[in-house]
Amino acid sequence: MQPRPNTSITTPKEKRGHLPSWLLAGLCVITLILTIALPYQIRAAGEPVVPMLIGDTLAPPLDKAVASHGSGQFATTPAVAPTSIPSATAVYWGAYINGVPWDMTKLDAFESMLGKRASIVHFGQPWQQGGQFLGFPTMVMDRVRARGSIPMINWGSWRFGYGADQPDYRLSVIAKGGYDNYIIAWARAAKAWGQPFFLKFDHEMNGWWQFPWAEQRNGNQPGDYIKAWRHVHALFTQAGATNVTWVWCPNIVGPSTTPLASLYPGNAYVDWTCLHGYNVGGANWRTFTEIFRGYAGTPYDSYQQLLDLAPAKPIMLGEWASAEARDGGAQKAAWIRDALEQQIPNNFPRIRAVVWYNRNNTPDRTWVVESSSPSIQAFAEAIASPYYTHNQFATLGISPIPPPER
Repeated sequence: MQPRPNTSITTPKEKRGHLPSWLLAGLCVITLILTIALPYQIRAAGEPVVPMLIGDTLAPPLDKAVASHGSGQFATTPAVAPTSIPSATAVYWGAYINGVPWDMTKLDAFESMLGKRASIVHFGQPWQQGGQFLGFPTMVMDRVRARGSIPMINWGSWRFGYGADQPDYRLSVIAKGGYDNYIIAWARAAKAWGQPFFLKFDHEMNGWWQFPWAEQRNGNQPGDYIKAWRHVHALFTQAGATNVTWVWCPNIVGPSTTPLASLYPGNAYVDWTCLHGYNVGGANWRTFTEIFRGYAGTPYDSYQQLLDLAPAKPIMLGEWASAEARDGGAQKAAWIRDALEQQIPNNFPRIRAVVWYNRNNTPDRTWVVESSSPSIQAFAEAIASPYYTHNQFATLGISPIPPPER
């Protein structure tokens, strides 16, 4: 509460409706203080002063060329965005949605369905597709940032659609400079864009299933992944692309995955660690804890392995989802509530970002939140907690991107 001037004692001059000069001066000082102080939150000693959010926090409307890609209320309502990370919340949340950010109406529909705007918008870009190398996606990055969300690019060193065995994209070719011209041009464009973003580079490298950068595929050798990562990182550093936040994201570990310690580039080359993990359902139904901390009696505690490798790094769930149990949605809804309301806040304190994979890769998959009404309700009610940030980051200017302050 702001102090009020003491007006219980008056002078004859005051009773006639005139204020003494000393009181007028004091009132002016108080008015000035209030004018400066009211837009700011009260902080604990030693904490930085952060502008307080006023009303909704949507980004200002885009120009006509960009706004045509998102026509819902979430895309057009103006907002006042903070200049730094808010401290009242603890975890970024977002999603990968097929077609976004090129078609923003899909993001509008997703956010409308859940009643909350995403703080991270995740999308992928291969190095090569359709016979050409893909440049830095400036236009869609602008769209995401203008909404107040943080872009996250899943950047893969391959020719999309040509499988896991691509000799031209062996890790050793990258590490020896085979794609330097392309990487440098992309990094310079990222620097020119100038805003903070997450770069999830060559994910699930500990697997064997589909990517040419996995050491178990494509003629790669032990140690090649670290060499390639460090080489790419060095080119970004030389280009001055300091607005990149590097996300190292293996799949959850298992009996046939490559040991994480042999793939970790080192703390100087990674800003966030990360995991991908799914509840595939059916006979393999697993709880959130079983997926990310392993089953009783097994050594496959992925979360703990990240803590052992990089105890000071924040952790992101770069892709995660649950299938339906073919019961009308009850079990998936309970799984979502357990994850977002209990496990992540209480038992996984290093997880500071969660990015749902809202896409069914095959017709039999049920990853999307909208797979059932109970799933939608559970996700919407759980994500509504202030523990999960919304799109407050249109003016974010910090790199590497830090986790939200507790």
